[in-house]
Amino acid sequence: MIPDLSSHFSVILSSIGNARQGLTKPIFLFISQLTPMINVDLLIKNKVGQTLLTWREDEFYGPGWHVPGGVIRFKEHAATRIQQVALSELGTEIKAEKDPICIREVMAPDRDVRGHFISMLYRCELTDNPDPALAYQADKPSQHGHWQWHDHCPANMIKQHKMYCQYINSP
Repeated sequence: MIPDLSSHFSVILSSIGNARQGLTKPIFLFISQLTPMINVDLLIKNKVGQTLLTWREDEFYGPGWHVPGGVIRFKEHAATRIQQVALSELGTEIKAEKDPICIREVMAPDRDVRGHFISMLYRCELTDNPDPALAYQADKPSQHGHWQWHDHCPANMIKQHKMYCQYINSP
């Protein structure tokens, strides 16, 4: 017999607030153990064919370069999340193609929390320069949120984003 959990769910739902504006970290991590997360990733190239990557350093993926991206919120359009990612990670707006150029399923077999994603890669174009305050400087250690243009897929790309190397390595 399955226990009636409706009262527990009511407590959880009442603590969430407006899911369209994002979830608290504990709720997000809990939900990520139950269902795949759907995210957008931004492939941004400059005129000489380099790809804009950002440095990530967190408990789930460790340190490394990655394609800027983010999880789509409840009842949020992918186009809206694309713009939010550009603003939050690069400090600028972008133009994105309507449809993704690649859709991949990503699983982390060794963990359940943040362990399953459906990732959509969108070709994007900057409308302005990224925030210069976040630019990577070779004479300083990389920090979470730094950006840098890359000619090819770097050796220290996070494992989950190596699936995009064919797009990063081509002009």
